[in-house]
Amino acid sequence: MTTTPQSGLADNYGRVATDLRVSLTDRCNLRCTYCMPEEGLDWLAKPELLTDDEIVRLVSVAVTRLGVDEIRFTGGEPLLRRGLVGIVERTTSLQPRPQVSLTTNGIGLARQAEALRAAGLDRVNVSLDTIRQDTFQQLTRRDRLNDVLAGLAAAHAAGMAPVKVNAVLMRGVNDEHAPELLQYCLDHDYELRFIEQMPLDAQHGWDRSTMITADEILARLSEQFTLTPTDAATRGSAPAESFTVNGGPATVGIIASVTRPFCGDCDRVRLTADGQVRDCLFARKESDLRTALRAGADDDELAAAWRTAMRGKLPGHGIADPSFLQPVRPMSAIGG
Repeated sequence: MTTTPQSGLADNYGRVATDLRVSLTDRCNLRCTYCMPEEGLDWLAKPELLTDDEIVRLVSVAVTRLGVDEIRFTGGEPLLRRGLVGIVERTTSLQPRPQVSLTTNGIGLARQAEALRAAGLDRVNVSLDTIRQDTFQQLTRRDRLNDVLAGLAAAHAAGMAPVKVNAVLMRGVNDEHAPELLQYCLDHDYELRFIEQMPLDAQHGWDRSTMITADEILARLSEQFTLTPTDAATRGSAPAESFTVNGGPATVGIIASVTRPFCGDCDRVRLTADGQVRDCLFARKESDLRTALRAGADDDELAAAWRTAMRGKLPGHGIADPSFLQPVRPMSAIGG
């Protein structure tokens, strides 16, 4: 077993979490078919949610006491959080200053991009599965493609580089559109990453046999582009396998979360909008920090509880194991 510093978020397999994903809300203004039902979900009640001050307090503990150096704000849809700009500004003011990013569906980003950049936001990841209006509406059950495209353009104009686009391909829906989505991102200087669909839908309807695999994505893109693997030695804990496109310098990434998991190099930890620590995206158990926080625990006590929560992290997510069970919470309630 590898020894790690006592101060860090180390698990029993020698991995140390330095990348914190913080969900700001479980609410979303889209209804993506691979995430939730058309009618939505039972959202968390406001008293259950961490306040802005509580979020910043826990993020501060992670950064100043636990060695976290990267913060990603997620949801649900984080742009729905009224205090988002202030949370970002207070987070980027921490010392040592962490890298701060945002994962969003892009709706509303056009209105907030400048303010978020002024608050110190370094970059954004925007979820976009197609650039076809009808397919977008089919996948999200909302006619908001133009808003997403405007948000991407605003983030780029504000200097949040690289602007990353995350795409999930669904068989028979948008899988044939992968090359045109890549060409759109190349034309607009966005960095595209395809992600294998994961078993995180609220309906528990995920089926591995219908999932578009990383190898299929690569084959489909290779029909129109020359893709060359970049130096894998520099990948580290990054989840995406990176390829230069037509000789570079542009690249495309493919995240094979299911078929080629990268659990052994994982450096992530998650904090839900209601103050629960999740040591893995697919964890079946959570550790409650909100109760201790509201009971008056000091920062050292919160840090100690967080370290304890991380030690039991499993060696892998186990999707390939016949005994695998999806998390009780869907992605919108966990935060990516």
